[in-house]
Amino acid sequence: MPRKRATIREVAQATGLSPAAVSYALRGLQVSEETMERVRAAAAELGYEADPIARALASGRTGMIGLLCGSLEDLWQQSLAVGISRGLREKDRYALILDAVGDPARERALAQQLRDQRVDGMIVQPLDPSAAFWKELCESLPVVAIGDSLAGTAGEVIFDNRKGVTLALEHLRALGHRNIAVLTPTRASTPDRPADVHVTAEAERLGLDIELTTAPHGLAGATAVARDILADDKPSAVFCFADSIAYGVYAAAQELGLSVPGDVSVMGYDAHPMSGLLTPGLTTVDWDIDGIVRAAVRLISAAADGATRRRRIVQAPTLRERGSVAQLS
Repeated sequence: MPRKRATIREVAQATGLSPAAVSYALRGLQVSEETMERVRAAAAELGYEADPIARALASGRTGMIGLLCGSLEDLWQQSLAVGISRGLREKDRYALILDAVGDPARERALAQQLRDQRVDGMIVQPLDPSAAFWKELCESLPVVAIGDSLAGTAGEVIFDNRKGVTLALEHLRALGHRNIAVLTPTRASTPDRPADVHVTAEAERLGLDIELTTAPHGLAGATAVARDILADDKPSAVFCFADSIAYGVYAAAQELGLSVPGDVSVMGYDAHPMSGLLTPGLTTVDWDIDGIVRAAVRLISAAADGATRRRRIVQAPTLRERGSVAQLS
């Protein structure tokens, strides 16, 4: 026969405290460190585990944080999801991870679904930061945005895309590149993402000839787009707004018998760990994913606990130079 679940009353009897005091001690509230240790030791000995449904009903909280990813085909976003999930677990919360598969309409539907499931908060890397529905959503639950700013959020971890784009394009220009293909996951329906706006403005400032093309994060799709670009009027360099897309450029170059960087230089934008294992290693813009994870978890945990102070953290990039960009003569 399975062992019967121990109750909070049994823990209270074992410690000589009231059920309310035991409840506070188990949650680390309003009691001394000694009392917390005594209650937790008794709970462990009796095999007590809090009933998550009862706890949610009593507190009005589910312990769940929605994590809405733009596209989990992007290996960097996969790493981000793993890090945030583990960080939330350390805060005694769980991540409910959903994938918008690069589709702004699906992103909206999933965001509303998470709200309706009564998550305690949401972390999102928005595909369409200018969409009107974000303001309404942020009024109904705490939201922390990663990457781009959203109206009404409880907190933001914003990428300094202007600096990131400038680092990349100035590096390419310094090495003699003027004709550059830029591959972005942004769809034609959402053309006002800051990184895409900055790359056009910076290219004009630096006197560069760029062509902006949409490419998916998935290897097969990114390879197909890159193949068309490299087989046509080949640019001297390809700058990709995700390392996952850059992997497609490597694959396409290999299919076409082109060398990196001998025939075409390649740059990425998020410093996925796999990028250092390529031959040659991928030159990329590093956003410090560990710092992003820590900041996002800290912000959403505070907001879910009722903090009202809005925090905005700006993540500065660094350039990670490897061997994928050649010096043109």
